[in-house]
Amino acid sequence: MSGAGSGTRSGTALEWTRGDRARAAAKLMVGWVALLWLLEVVDVVSGHALDGLGIVPRRASELVDIVPASFIHFGFGHVAANSVPLLVLGFLAALGGLRRFAAVCAMIIVADGLGVWLISPANTNTAGASGLIFGLFGFLLVGGFIERRPLGVLVGLLVGAVWGSSILMGLAPTQTGVSWEGHLVGLVSGVAAAFLFRRRADRRAVTA
Repeated sequence: MSGAGSGTRSGTALEWTRGDRARAAAKLMVGWVALLWLLEVVDVVSGHALDGLGIVPRRASELVDIVPASFIHFGFGHVAANSVPLLVLGFLAALGGLRRFAAVCAMIIVADGLGVWLISPANTNTAGASGLIFGLFGFLLVGGFIERRPLGVLVGLLVGAVWGSSILMGLAPTQTGVSWEGHLVGLVSGVAAAFLFRRRADRRAVTA
């Protein structure tokens, strides 16, 4: 019933359906992984000219490679190892909204690249999407608990069960040829992103 002194508050923004979000997230991640493979093909054809886009620590000129390094890999085996976890973890993270996902990925990539530049051993060249993968793992692992969303908690538990042991192995400093520094910074960045970009409680329509 309406009348003097009554008012209505409701959201006016159009919401995507779950199916819309899933399709958009799937297209984005398939395209992302396809880009990684295309870049590796270009790298091989060009005589590995793109390998120079990796990060060599503590050289000022290498700061421009902080973002490109996340898209470059050292061989098809390297990109293949990163493809499935990036596809799955990226898809799950993107379901929460593409703009938020873009912000989360940007934060992880930049923070991870800076971390590699600062603390990796001298005269090494670091590249690959694994820092982002570790970041997305951390983001999904704690995001549901931070936001107190049951579905998010379930996703975090499943992600931890499937990839937890691999993540722990990737953090071991004893592995040769693996940037555990990049993995660690990526993981910490992802957890920080879960706090920084957490979603607020939904506001339901209220009629008075």
